[in-house]
Amino acid sequence: MLEVTKNAPQMAIMQLGQAFENFFKGLARYPTFRRKGRDDRFTLSNDQFRVDGERIHIPKLGWLRMRESLRYTGRIISASVKRVADRWYVSIAVDIAIDTFRPLLSPAENQGAVGVDLGVAALATLSTGERIIGPKALGTLLDGVRRLARDLSRKVRGSRNYAKAKRKLAKLYARIADLRRNSLHQLSANLTRRFHTIGIEDLNVKGMLQNHCLARAIADMGFRELRRQLEYKAAWRGVQLVVVDRWYPSSKTCSCCGHRLDALELAVREWHCPSCGALHDRDVNAAINLREMAVSSIASACGGEGAGLAHTCKVKPSPAKQESSCKVNYG
Repeated sequence: MLEVTKNAPQMAIMQLGQAFENFFKGLARYPTFRRKGRDDRFTLSNDQFRVDGERIHIPKLGWLRMRESLRYTGRIISASVKRVADRWYVSIAVDIAIDTFRPLLSPAENQGAVGVDLGVAALATLSTGERIIGPKALGTLLDGVRRLARDLSRKVRGSRNYAKAKRKLAKLYARIADLRRNSLHQLSANLTRRFHTIGIEDLNVKGMLQNHCLARAIADMGFRELRRQLEYKAAWRGVQLVVVDRWYPSSKTCSCCGHRLDALELAVREWHCPSCGALHDRDVNAAINLREMAVSSIASACGGEGAGLAHTCKVKPSPAKQESSCKVNYG
């Protein structure tokens, strides 16, 4: 207790209380203990640290170098320090005015509405015909993961060689996570910058992972993380994000005439409409249907007639008089 700042256990107790509050409200699972060596992190309040350019002062540690200085100026709220593999990161929360934050974003375009169909072969297929192939980081580096995991299993637990092998494996897993996160950030930023309305499907990822043949490939894509990024980035730019009901047959419905097939096998990537004879690419056709559902949902919200199988996320910013500031996590 004397080797660390007293603020670290104080903030941990406060976070535990918030975790129990979320559990009793049904917003999270029952809190579990952090595992030493894997979940190494602590939080500091704004009166326990100082930031000066590219360095930060942490109690008991003194001044430490940072890779870059803060990008935003405003009231600093807190800082969270965590370790990932052999690197340490600090995430600083800054409270800035929303009118100050929006000009820092890249210029927005207006290319209309777009539907986004997520998949395994291609991370995202847009209604414009574009295909974004995900990095498939785990699949690409899977041989290295197997080799390092095998080396780790052969070491004596608790020895120095075991610690070295564990560190190598952790660095590789961190690289996989960084590759996946970087591709998702690029895709979400590109979509929210180009389109004012985005239609996506409410995927049941937990149910999809029950398919043992595709579970690893599905988990490697990061569908839930992509949706989370789209939600908050759409709020920044005032984009309408529409989530279409998961039971809507976007792949089996003809985007030209509306004819719906009784069944469509997953292996079938192209199909002819028996009603109008149009040839459809499975993913592009689904993306077009998602776009039409998003547009009809917006029209329904404005007083028109909608399909009723989609709901709009509350991401459009409120008027400037009501929205005075926002919190930005800088890490």
